[in-house]
Amino acid sequence: MTRLVFDHLTLWITAAASEHSLDLAAHIEEKTGASHRAALAAIKRLVDAGWLTRSGTSRRPQFSPGSLRQVARSYTLYGLQEDLPWQRDFAPHFALPRHVERMVQHGFTELVNNAADHSGGSSVTVSLRQTPSHVQLLVSDDGIGVFDKICTAFQLEDTQHAMLELSKGRLTSAPDAHTGRGLFFSSQLADVFDIHANNTAYQRRAWESAGWKKGKALPRQGSSIYMAIALNTTRTLDSIMESWSLQGDGIEFDRTRVQLRLLTTEGQALDSRAAARRVGSRLTTFKRAEIDFDGVTDVGHGFTDELFRVFAKANPQIELVAVNTTPRIEALVKSARA
Repeated sequence: MTRLVFDHLTLWITAAASEHSLDLAAHIEEKTGASHRAALAAIKRLVDAGWLTRSGTSRRPQFSPGSLRQVARSYTLYGLQEDLPWQRDFAPHFALPRHVERMVQHGFTELVNNAADHSGGSSVTVSLRQTPSHVQLLVSDDGIGVFDKICTAFQLEDTQHAMLELSKGRLTSAPDAHTGRGLFFSSQLADVFDIHANNTAYQRRAWESAGWKKGKALPRQGSSIYMAIALNTTRTLDSIMESWSLQGDGIEFDRTRVQLRLLTTEGQALDSRAAARRVGSRLTTFKRAEIDFDGVTDVGHGFTDELFRVFAKANPQIELVAVNTTPRIEALVKSARA
């Protein structure tokens, strides 16, 4: 007789409760081969744990998804239309605040589309989980890996430089079909955002001013992107898009912030003109760029001169703003501008 594994049940019981509210036990028996007694015991355990809500009578019980919900599905990437899985397999089974659902929908469709159009893989697995406090999305593909893809497309030699470019936004290896907004704005929507790809990981926490930092990588091929959003967040999709628009209307994505900590390691100075040119790469697509020195304690004359004099003089249409500077770095920037 089939043994029901609780963790496996939670992967599909939410959708099953929505679609088989009146015959859930029979559906579990049919899907797993378990006995009627085992199915009833599993249902009781799922109710007690918060995965199911029971109503109706003792003779005719009715079940619906509980405060814990999860749907996990795998798809072939060839020909995948990212909106259909969301509409058909995921959205009907969750009860999210409207503004949170809109952000999750945005992240879901953008991340699945990225996997379909850029990963070079054959399949993607998507898991969406709701708890009483958060909603969590995980999108994993078996492709080339996001950092390797960026390095190849933009002729970069270091995954650290790939993350620097990714953090600026408006990065795409297919400019005719994409604007480079999807992954960037998805990361800004989330309270927790992690990117894992081929033994490299970066994470962003909304409550930490430092922004992106290195994380502990998962040992797997391809990309896995995780985002979590608090159900009580005041953040909205519109407010995030507006914050990266100079006009504040969310139409144009014309401002960015460059985190210099992504170019160096702790205790190492930013001293070269080459590093400054990496910072300036693609900034011509923006009207305002905040150069964030948070976590950087030492820079050289060559770096500040190349960025704040040479690059600035060649691109006067871009407003370069140095933020989170030490007094010494501020003086070097001022000297370069003069």
